Amino acid sequence: MTAQELIRTARLRARFIRWPGRLGKTGTACAVVLAVAVLAAVTGPWLAPDNPTLPDLQLAWVGPAAGHLLGFDFEGRDVLSRLLAGAQSSMLGPLVVVALAMAGGAALALTAAWRRGAVDAVISSGMDVLFAFPGILLAVLATTVFGAGLTAAAVALSVAYLPYVARVLRAGALRERNQPYVQALEVQGASVPRICLGHILPNMSRMIVAQATVLFGYAMVDLAAISFLGLGVQPPAANWGVMISENEPGILQGYPLPALSAAVCVVVVVIAVNVLGERLLEREVTR
Repeated sequence: MTAQELIRTARLRARFIRWPGRLGKTGTACAVVLAVAVLAAVTGPWLAPDNPTLPDLQLAWVGPAAGHLLGFDFEGRDVLSRLLAGAQSSMLGPLVVVALAMAGGAALALTAAWRRGAVDAVISSGMDVLFAFPGILLAVLATTVFGAGLTAAAVALSVAYLPYVARVLRAGALRERNQPYVQALEVQGASVPRICLGHILPNMSRMIVAQATVLFGYAMVDLAAISFLGLGVQPPAANWGVMISENEPGILQGYPLPALSAAVCVVVVVIAVNVLGERLLEREVTR
C-alpha cells in the first residue's frame, strides 16, 4: 500500500462509534438512562416543581401526596424537586473528574508511547507512585486542606484516577504508534502533534470513550461518598450524596423514601455507565 492509502485507511478506522444497533438492547437501554440523567442535570433546576432548598418543618417526613410523588424530607422539602436540582452537581462533578483525568492520562499515554525509552520509564514510575494513593482518601485530604466543596474533591479524584487512565491508554497508544500509517506520516514530514492529535488519538476514540464511561461511575460513587461525609457539596444545596446523608436517620424511623430515592438515582446511573462502558470495551477488544 502507498503512503496515501495507509493514511486513508487510518482515517477510516478513526470513525466514531455508531450507537444504534451496535450496543445491543442492554447497551442502548443504558445509553437512554444516561441521556435522561444528563437531561435532568441540564434542566432539573428549572423542572423542579417546588423550591428545593426552602424548608417547611410542618411537612417533615410526610409521605407521597398529590403533586409530591416522593413526599418530603426531614425538613419538609419536596424530595422530587431536590432530586432534580441535585442531578446537576451529582452529574457535573463526575464529568469534571473524567474530563481532567482523561485529558491528563491521554497526554501522558501519548508522550510515553511516542518517546518510549527513558521518558516512558519515568512516566510509568510516576504512575506507580500515584497508584499508592486511594482516590477517596486523597479527596478527603484535599477537602480538609483547601476546604469542603466539590472543586477540591473533583481535582483530587482526577489526580488519583490519572494513573489508571494513563496505563490503559498507553497500551492503545503503543499499538497505534507501531502502525504503518504512522511511519507513512513521518516519511511525509508530518509533525508529532499532528500525528498524535490528528491520527493516533482519533483511532483510540473507542477506548477513550469506554474508559471514560467506566471512570464516570467510579467518580460518581466517590463524590457521593465525599458529600455523604460532609466534605463535598454543602447543605442546603441539593445533591444526591447530601440527600442520602441528611435523610439517613429516616430509614430507621420508618421514612426511608427520601434517602433511598437518592441512593437509587446514584445506583441506576452508575450501573448504566458501567454496563455501557463494558459494551464499548468489548467492541474495542473485538475490533
